[in-house]
Amino acid sequence: MISANKIIEEISKHRYSLFKTFFPKSKYNFILKKIKNFKKFETIVIIGMGGSILGSKAIYSFLKHKINKKFVFIDNLDQGHLKKIKKENNLNRVLFLIISKSGNTTETIINSSFFSSFLKTKNTIVISEDKDNALRNFAKKKDIYFVRHHPNIGGRYSIFSDAGMLPVYFMDLKPERFKKNIPNLIKNKKFLSNNIKKISHINIKKIRVIVLFNYVPELNNFMFWCQQLLAESLGKNKKGFTPLISNAPRDHHSLLQLYLDGPKDKVFYVFSSESKKKLKVNSKIFGNRIKFLNKKNYENIKLSQKNAFITALKEKKIPFKEIIIKKFDESTLGKLFFLFIFETIVLSRILKVNAFDQPAVERVKVLTKKLLN
Repeated sequence: MISANKIIEEISKHRYSLFKTFFPKSKYNFILKKIKNFKKFETIVIIGMGGSILGSKAIYSFLKHKINKKFVFIDNLDQGHLKKIKKENNLNRVLFLIISKSGNTTETIINSSFFSSFLKTKNTIVISEDKDNALRNFAKKKDIYFVRHHPNIGGRYSIFSDAGMLPVYFMDLKPERFKKNIPNLIKNKKFLSNNIKKISHINIKKIRVIVLFNYVPELNNFMFWCQQLLAESLGKNKKGFTPLISNAPRDHHSLLQLYLDGPKDKVFYVFSSESKKKLKVNSKIFGNRIKFLNKKNYENIKLSQKNAFITALKEKKIPFKEIIIKKFDESTLGKLFFLFIFETIVLSRILKVNAFDQPAVERVKVLTKKLLN
């Protein structure tokens, strides 16, 4: 079986730049004194693609109850969304945070150009590699504050580096809180070994789909971060798993029949929470037939649905892993980020693929540029 010690040793040796980001006292390339000049903004527009933006989007969704500022995320070519942002915001009072590791990401450049007349020294920050690229050159020409993206940390692994933690500062959260318990997880080889044992039981010849089955709305954007991490890291050499996001209990009424009675080619990651929300059902108006629902807590109903689903998975002998969210805080989300990075690297070893490259993606970028020239 793959050793937890060896995985951690390999990351610390061959991916040291990534490994350093796991620790609370890790250093960033942005300068706090200069960043403070931008903290006055109440609306922040983040422009990026994939790993450059999905992590901060996941943080904002999960911790929105602690964040008083407005964040707008642009991560697709959507003209309607761009026009809506322009219409609904005073763009002279918006902070623009533009993130692209390469500095040449087509969609990021296009979306940034839409706001070109508003991108000024006083309200714009660019994060990219410090080399000859479109964003770095633009920042230099316009005297825009530039933050160096580490060249050895890929976008999908950048959540604990500047790309993920600078937005955290503007959310008035503290980066070290996300990493508070990660050093203990790294030291807890028994815990990591148990995780590896569970992962190793996945039949890679049979399993084709990882279903992220989610009962926690606050985790919806975290699911998209997971999806990219798993797909882009593992889908190589005709190997890999298709990560499918499924929102519950909604998908009880659309996909459950397939999941439970269709091909046995899936493993389920079931997410639920111990939420303290107190909203209750008032079903009296619908008569006695459904009086069993009256005064029931919404979250308890979802818990019953989740438990029923897991019982059915057990009956059908379908593999699954359960993740229960006990606290909606920075430390909880930080642990989730770390554990999925760790598990992805473990899965890459099982599949014998490189978790850190993306050759097919690069091929499409080359072909797109050729067609546009």
